[in-house]
Amino acid sequence: NGKKQTVRETAVRKILVVNSKGGCGKTTVATNLAVALAARGDDVALADADRQKSSLSWTKRRSRKLPAIESLNWTKAEDIGAKGKDLDAIVIDGPGGLRSELAKSLISQASDIVVPVLPSVFDWNATLKFLKGISDIKRVRKGKADIHLVANRVNRRSSQVNDLEIHLAKKGYPVLCRISDRVLYAKHAAAGSGVFDFSDAQSHEVRGQWHPLLQAVD
Repeated sequence: NGKKQTVRETAVRKILVVNSKGGCGKTTVATNLAVALAARGDDVALADADRQKSSLSWTKRRSRKLPAIESLNWTKAEDIGAKGKDLDAIVIDGPGGLRSELAKSLISQASDIVVPVLPSVFDWNATLKFLKGISDIKRVRKGKADIHLVANRVNRRSSQVNDLEIHLAKKGYPVLCRISDRVLYAKHAAAGSGVFDFSDAQSHEVRGQWHPLLQAVD
């Protein structure tokens, strides 16, 4: 009919999972978050910006029978933004710390910043310093990127998580959700899968813990 068709462009959601404190379960959160988005039909990529490249190894183990998750190597600053197709979301397994230009570049583009923290006094103090550093970055300071704290590897019989939430809330950083410490996550990590890939009883039991985070990043 001679009329020009216009395509409405939508921004890709970039969800950065990051914390300067090692051992907080950053890759576990990133991979399961990517799985949750892919399982509901989103076109998702998992970008690895950590020198250990754990997320890249995870995607190599992932079965083709499971919902597809594109793998991106963002371990170098010049590779940030490289992707093979149009996507709904990119989940980024971030580098440690804020000093590198890579970390600053990722934060300057992120729509959401997910910060896993363990219920330990050592992790609280390190994470608070990290959060203060993030808050000083222009994009976060202007409210263009939301920070979501996730209490990770929570032992249901421990009272420390309550102390954690009170401590962080007093500093202005409320905890969004609690992810329990389960062997199930290690099993999924070894298989390149996540708790949203299967409908077994164990996976179903823990999926509800992720819903506040999934709602927050939508």
